[in-house]
Amino acid sequence: MIFTAFCRNCRKKDGRNEDKMKRNTSHTIKRAQRFPVILIGEGLLVGAVGGLIVLLYRIALTCAGKWLGEALAFIKGNPLRIAGWFAVLMLLAVLVGKLIKWEPMISGSGIPQVEGEILGKLNQNWLKVLPAKFAGGFLCLFGGLSLGREGPSIQLGVMSGQGISRILSRGKTEERYLMTCGASAGLAAAFHAPLAGVMFALEELHKGFSTSLLISVMTASVTADYISSHIMGLDPVFRFQLEQTLPQNYYWMILVLGVILGLMGALYNKVMLKAQELYKRPKFLNETTRLMIAFSAAGVLGLCMPSVLGSGGDLIVALTDKEMVLKVAIITFLVKFLFSAVSFGSGAPGGIFFPLLILGAMVGGIFSMTGTEIFGLDPMYMNNFVLLAMAGFFTAIVRAPITGIILLFEMSGSVSQMLSLALVSVTAYVTATLVRSEPIYESLLANLLQREKEEEQPVYAGGQKVLSEFVIMGGSALENRTVMEIDLPDNCLLVAVDRGGKEFIPKGKTCLMAGDKLTVMADERDAGYVHDKMKNLCYTSF
Repeated sequence: MIFTAFCRNCRKKDGRNEDKMKRNTSHTIKRAQRFPVILIGEGLLVGAVGGLIVLLYRIALTCAGKWLGEALAFIKGNPLRIAGWFAVLMLLAVLVGKLIKWEPMISGSGIPQVEGEILGKLNQNWLKVLPAKFAGGFLCLFGGLSLGREGPSIQLGVMSGQGISRILSRGKTEERYLMTCGASAGLAAAFHAPLAGVMFALEELHKGFSTSLLISVMTASVTADYISSHIMGLDPVFRFQLEQTLPQNYYWMILVLGVILGLMGALYNKVMLKAQELYKRPKFLNETTRLMIAFSAAGVLGLCMPSVLGSGGDLIVALTDKEMVLKVAIITFLVKFLFSAVSFGSGAPGGIFFPLLILGAMVGGIFSMTGTEIFGLDPMYMNNFVLLAMAGFFTAIVRAPITGIILLFEMSGSVSQMLSLALVSVTAYVTATLVRSEPIYESLLANLLQREKEEEQPVYAGGQKVLSEFVIMGGSALENRTVMEIDLPDNCLLVAVDRGGKEFIPKGKTCLMAGDKLTVMADERDAGYVHDKMKNLCYTSF
């Protein structure tokens, strides 16, 4: 009797679970059909909240930079005050170390964490990440570490999107759309670059495109940019005094510069990853002691070379105003490069985005100065090469050429350089690819996932359904094959095919064609595996 009752209860429970799963699946598909309308309003909300948070973060970092300058001026030439400042730096290292220990996901740029979450490979807690990343980034910039605001800004925007999704009880598919909106809003608010925010979110993070996603991301980006520019003004981040467009007889120099930037970008990626590895080798180093090394380096450089501290925006001003000679530019570049590796490798909460743009600008300045002495380059075009080098260096490192071109166009306010920006970006991209340099954020994500695996931390425990979209490329393994012939990943379902704007439910005999957009549904715990498998099927040949 007892056994029979137990079996009856088990069947009832299994039935309830099955019904719940069916309802979840049905709800996910039906709601996805209304995404274009739903996401406009939600994108507006994410853009407003994320933009406001990033604006506050941007104001906080401005204050941090101002206070750092005042502190360095106060301690100058006074041994007792210098000792006190180093004590403050050690205290900052301890505080940031405690924040990282409390929430490990705030370590580093934040972009690999964001990418991992959107792909379904990581899980972050927005309630912990938001305050910890905000405070950690502020303390690091106040201490003078060579870090940027873009990575934290993007992560703050993404966590805003996740928070709104959780508060509104949205499903995982919708949550990832809102997190992508948050990423776009974060970059737009940080750099006054709404178009770059859209492209970065689609090109680097979501790695996909759909009409509903584009509309929502644009809404969030424009909203965040409006809020930020209303307070911070409409002036571009970088003020370049470009006399005129670079003449085409100098375009061969752009090609040479692109090759140099591609090689330098590959070197940068290797050095940054190596720095992380070196910090982790000694067993006696933990979150705090690693940070103490970076903050100590910032203290020393604050006494002898304060220009390399922080993100380094003043270096561009000095460079474009022709205040640097070649020798000084080379030394500054080398010190900034190494200090960036020391800062980022320590695991401090901060980005590499802005510092790498500064380093790219230094390469462009050094290149143009050398070209003036050797090839008779007109010095009036130095600022042109500075701008070009920033775009090329970014492309070589991040491997997102469209984002790089649009970003530098928006940040500089220069419209006339689009052709030369495209040329240097493509050249740098090809060069970095030929030397087999992996994109920096993908490498950082791979290291992060490996660490998570070693620590045996579960990624997901839920069972919600996630919809993902993939486009079949020409020559891929899925082209001209029927549904019954393809080996789909386990625990996933092909629910729809979009061909020429017309969506239909595929059957076993449906032949897939290049350009088809596939909608695949999977459990959230399998989303990362399904994404990698489907990406391989859609983008690579046999």
